[in-house]
Amino acid sequence: MTTATARRDDRRISPVFLGILAVTAVTGWATWTGFAERPGVAVFLFVTAAWIVSLCLHEYAHARTALHSGDITVGAKGYLTLNPLKYTHALLSVVLPVIFVIAGGIGLPGGAVFIERGRIRGRWRHSLVSAAGPLTNVLFAAVCTAPFWLDALDGVPGDFRYALAFLALLQVSAALLNFLPVPGLDGYGVLEPWLSQGLKRQVEPFAPFGLLFVFALLWLPPVNSAFFDAVHAVLGHLGVDDQDRYCGQELYRFWQGTNEYCAVSR
Repeated sequence: MTTATARRDDRRISPVFLGILAVTAVTGWATWTGFAERPGVAVFLFVTAAWIVSLCLHEYAHARTALHSGDITVGAKGYLTLNPLKYTHALLSVVLPVIFVIAGGIGLPGGAVFIERGRIRGRWRHSLVSAAGPLTNVLFAAVCTAPFWLDALDGVPGDFRYALAFLALLQVSAALLNFLPVPGLDGYGVLEPWLSQGLKRQVEPFAPFGLLFVFALLWLPPVNSAFFDAVHAVLGHLGVDDQDRYCGQELYRFWQGTNEYCAVSR
């Protein structure tokens, strides 16, 4: 009975996550209805809260897939409760991604659930555990852009449409970054089980610096431009045009003042 109770507690959704979900719902409603006096504040809170929800789901996907692949320790670590405070490095998984969104509009990959890989058998399972997180971002992006590619925007308020477009940009950028085959990112985790032991030993010392290397490259204007060209191309194929994406980011950065073009378009 004690074991059964412990298992239920390990998988019970955390009040912390439910609180974040509630903030997302309330600020989403405020964005939709125009209830807030300053719409940019509502958009900022809605997108930030929804982004944190997606980070929690990203990590949950890693943990849940690992559980079904053989790592039964993820429950005791609290990874199945969707509580971001239970991650190995809450700073890397939540705080830094939010800071990067505020500062540069980039969907920084999270990544701080510790999976005991020795418990998992089979290369396909290892690859799937790594792929589960960014695939969640892909699914989130599909949901955010559904009104665009389904041509179902009639009746959707401008502020909410722009917020969805910017949130979709974050999800697409996070998925693209995460799938890069760079040590320390999920893309490399997908490939790693298929590499030779010798190559893995050579690459292993660089894993802690992979994410730093990627973001150092993104500071270079040609690389940054090429990366966001790819992000915008994906969004364009999903029906999100430059105006929606641009105005969403402008509204999100409410402290800079709303661009007149976006204010008129609303």
